[in-house]
Amino acid sequence: MTNLPQNVSAFRDALTGASWIERLQDQFELPYMLSLCDYLQSERELGKTIYPENSLVFSALNATSFDDVKVVILGQDPYHGAGQAHGLSFSVQPGVRIPPSLVNIYKELHSDVGVVPPMHGCLREWAARGVLLLNAVLSVEASNAGAHQGKGWETFTDAIIQKLNDEREGVVFILWGSYAQKKGAVIDSSKHSVIESVHPSPLSAHRGFLGSKPFSKCNASLRERGLEEVDWSLSLQL
Repeated sequence: MTNLPQNVSAFRDALTGASWIERLQDQFELPYMLSLCDYLQSERELGKTIYPENSLVFSALNATSFDDVKVVILGQDPYHGAGQAHGLSFSVQPGVRIPPSLVNIYKELHSDVGVVPPMHGCLREWAARGVLLLNAVLSVEASNAGAHQGKGWETFTDAIIQKLNDEREGVVFILWGSYAQKKGAVIDSSKHSVIESVHPSPLSAHRGFLGSKPFSKCNASLRERGLEEVDWSLSLQL
């Protein structure tokens, strides 16, 4: 790999999963990544707080290797409150109040497959079982939702989706809301399964998310392809 600017190198070093490094290392040499890293550095120099911290930006990739991905749950951008975001879509760190969208996900999880909602909002156990909890945008300014949209992250996460689409078969993509569905338009539905509904946000959950049964549909799809189902259970306490 060519020598990279320090701010780009720091981000690349936060990606530790060998299977992803192999497939994504070229992205760190492209102009959009230099521009993105320059932007993030300048925002920090202006005194802005950015979530999550650099070491957690690639948590989803580091927690779920390329070859282990069974399911992709695509989110939009990280939570923007203090202590919430840790690099997994819809997930918050243990001890943090469960966000409203995740409350609705837990409601549907219980209704669909009988999993008792835990007392926490951390989804690391899913990530360890092959659920890639991927946001489209991997950073956000504190208290400013969507602040880092259009800065380059979408190109990086498009590359992730394209790699999975091209090199794997039988992955289940769960796309909640129009944003995720638009981003997932490149997915080859002859090779993979796509499960769609409205977003679990309180603003839309009652218009088709609750009752949509994404978890049982996901496992039915995996089963039909002769693949191992996902254990959707979560420890009640962490």
